[in-house]
Amino acid sequence: MKNTDNKNTDSIVLTEKQKKIIRKVTDNDFFKKQLTPRQIVNELNKFIIGQDDAKKAVAIALRNRWRRQQVQTELKEEILPNNIILIGPTGVGKTEIARRLAKLAGAPFVKVEATKFTEVGYVGRDVESMIRDLVDRSVSMVKEEKTAEKLKEARIAAENRVLDILIPPVKKSPSFDTATDTDIEENAKTREKFREMLKNGKLNDRNIEIDMMVDQVPSLQVLGPIGLDEMGMNLQDMFGSLIPKKNKKRVLTVSEALKVLEKEEVEKLIDMEAVVKEAVLRAENSGIIFVDEIDKIASRGGASGSGPEVSREGVQRDLLPIVEGTSVNTKYGHVHSDHVLFIASGAFHVSKPADLIPELQGRFPIRVELKSLTKDDFVKILTIPENALIKQYQALIESEGIKLEFDSSAIEEIASIAEQVNDEVTNIGARRLHTILTTLLDDILYNTPDNIENETFTIDAKRVNDKLKDIVKSSDLSRFIL
Repeated sequence: MKNTDNKNTDSIVLTEKQKKIIRKVTDNDFFKKQLTPRQIVNELNKFIIGQDDAKKAVAIALRNRWRRQQVQTELKEEILPNNIILIGPTGVGKTEIARRLAKLAGAPFVKVEATKFTEVGYVGRDVESMIRDLVDRSVSMVKEEKTAEKLKEARIAAENRVLDILIPPVKKSPSFDTATDTDIEENAKTREKFREMLKNGKLNDRNIEIDMMVDQVPSLQVLGPIGLDEMGMNLQDMFGSLIPKKNKKRVLTVSEALKVLEKEEVEKLIDMEAVVKEAVLRAENSGIIFVDEIDKIASRGGASGSGPEVSREGVQRDLLPIVEGTSVNTKYGHVHSDHVLFIASGAFHVSKPADLIPELQGRFPIRVELKSLTKDDFVKILTIPENALIKQYQALIESEGIKLEFDSSAIEEIASIAEQVNDEVTNIGARRLHTILTTLLDDILYNTPDNIENETFTIDAKRVNDKLKDIVKSSDLSRFIL
């Protein structure tokens, strides 16, 4: 009798989360192969308003990475990335540009704060940890992609394990010929009926007992000046391969059991050695590290001597070999940072890029100044991007069955207030819109759906003024509320 357990593999029903993973992997593959600098800028325009110079610089840097991969001669290893410094006040899009760029490239990306690092010998994070974080992120990405490739196969295996519990298969033994061909055929038909019920969710609430694999080694971190977490190691990493996992029986519903067993089956199907190898290569050749607040480790105004200035310079000197290219020891082996793209950013209010040590300045040859946002920029930020704030609040309110509308006069007034408060208090860029909209809509957000009579709320300039005019007029209130 032919085994029918693997029939209808194409009809496996995937969850929305699983479909999202597959779509993301497919989209990333497309972006890595297709995007030209102009197309990269067009994609960034969907989420970031203005800052054309910065978008152009990062688009060229990203495309140059792809171009380097096409070089077939030994010159390929000599082509180093042109690292970038983005200069501008907070809230103008520096972090968002780097984050969206990494997403477009399907590249491993980490964001680090320069102020979190200390020079060697002091308690705090060492600069090499950014490379370890990058490799960890790369491993997670590759594992996620391999998981997407194996989802259907893992789902079939998980279904078979559940069916083995519900309807144990009947097999013809060579030594004890007790099962007839009819018994085997009937068993196979029954299993297929139950498989259809399983796929249609008709068995989701039934309880079954399964064997789950659990780790016997607790995940413990060792504390100290340089903890094992900084070395990318813990007890589970060191002893996990020595101590085998054990089975533990648990009673779960069929829907819960399928999730647990599917995860186990995916782990069996994925070759982690191949995953790590690909992840390290990806981190080395396409990884992006965004170093925020680099101006905070600059020696202010070229000051020298002892104290904080020396400490800042020490962090710069520790950062230098990472940016220049060095080998960092991680739990996955040695990782080279020569071709990692570094994008640094800072407001540089009390210092300037020239206050960085000369060697580090030389490793960031591209410098782009981002402009402060104007009223027109705020209007565009509120309406154009796919993730615009107004669209976000409309989606939130719509979940309560209420429609929220903003007329053009309201948007103009909100933008004008954002520009005014940024000028008079502190310039925090587009982040000002968050506080203004939250203050403007707090009554609606609080009263929905308890005391709402209308199905539609329209926000106009009068409503904006009535809610915010007193706050805007008082500089003290603006400082604390907006």
